Amino acid sequence: MNSNYPIMLNLEGKKVVVVGGGKVAERKVTGLLGTGASIIVISPSATENLRGLAENGMIQWVEKSFNKKDIEGAFLIYAATNDVELNQYVKNAASDQQLVTIVDDPEGSDFHVPSHMVQGRLSIAVSTGGASPTLARKIREQLESQFDERYDDYLEFLYLARKRVLKEVNEPFRKRKILAAIASEEFLNSNDREAAFLRLLLKRNDV
Repeated sequence: MNSNYPIMLNLEGKKVVVVGGGKVAERKVTGLLGTGASIIVISPSATENLRGLAENGMIQWVEKSFNKKDIEGAFLIYAATNDVELNQYVKNAASDQQLVTIVDDPEGSDFHVPSHMVQGRLSIAVSTGGASPTLARKIREQLESQFDERYDDYLEFLYLARKRVLKEVNEPFRKRKILAAIASEEFLNSNDREAAFLRLLLKRNDV
């Protein structure tokens, strides 16, 4: 069995087509919200939530049956209907350069969406390779309790601090030491990490 290749995609401005308007399609659309993608749902009918998203301008719902022209220019395609043959037709209609996931055929899909959690800048994805989405969800829930809301501010601090270290610290060894120090449990739980960080920056000897 070939291993899947994990990747974080920037979907800003990209066309993403979801074929289907039921609960499964709704879950796929929900996961795409906030990515900046141009989300288009192709289906003669849609759930109440999908209709609401379309009415609020968050997605585009094209109220019609699927045609292969619907996926022209799409970056990602979700075949998310309850019709096995239609899902396969969607897959076959895509070009070799387009990535398609088929909700009822993981092995025939080009990609699958892992169970994932987001806490500020922290994003953790869990996959069981299609063996058990239920287990993947349980592991994700455990991670959510471990990496709680403390990480919102902490990751923002690390982001800004790293930019400053890369700009102001020239010595490679000292740079690595500072970056390692601020990524510690001590800094995570610090009540005044900004002051502690400044002390590290000003310290010219071994940190």
